[in-house]
Amino acid sequence: MAQTNNTIDSKYTEDWLPIKAIANGMIQTDDGYYVTGVKITPKNIFIMDEGAQNNILYQMGNFYNTLDFEFWLLIADRPVDIDVYLSGLQVLYNQTTNSAARKLIMQDIDKANLFMSPQYNVVDTEYYILFKEKKMEIVQKRIHNLISGLAGAGLHSMQTSNNDLRMILDNYLNDGQTTNFRAVM
Repeated sequence: MAQTNNTIDSKYTEDWLPIKAIANGMIQTDDGYYVTGVKITPKNIFIMDEGAQNNILYQMGNFYNTLDFEFWLLIADRPVDIDVYLSGLQVLYNQTTNSAARKLIMQDIDKANLFMSPQYNVVDTEYYILFKEKKMEIVQKRIHNLISGLAGAGLHSMQTSNNDLRMILDNYLNDGQTTNFRAVM
């Protein structure tokens, strides 16, 4: 890769990103930082009574006030993959001899295929809190504190996976289009 006058002569986005690797649920950058965080399972508080809603909001405010480091709150859409569900319906259809049941199963298959068409753009919305840090012991402590703090507010979370981080990069760099990153696979 040729670099002249602060420009990089490459047609691949990943060649100019400061990413060394994506491993163990962390992006390792060229300057020695680890970028990682937690993925938060969504919770619809609007179906709860007002007291429960207020409690969660109060606990979330307390949680955010305990964070003493720079972080990024990200919301990303991931395309829904229902291939396993469709495969199960196809197996069920092939095993069923009752014509009325077969008709209902085929209607479900057709409806699922319709929802997966580009006009509907069905996605799962995912929520992340990410941060960067150079020291691994601080990374682990922050991950633990994030998961514990969110649990105290009634939310389930887990450390980001390699696939989560790749999806976030795809979402923000490629308008959600999946790519195969040569440099970080």
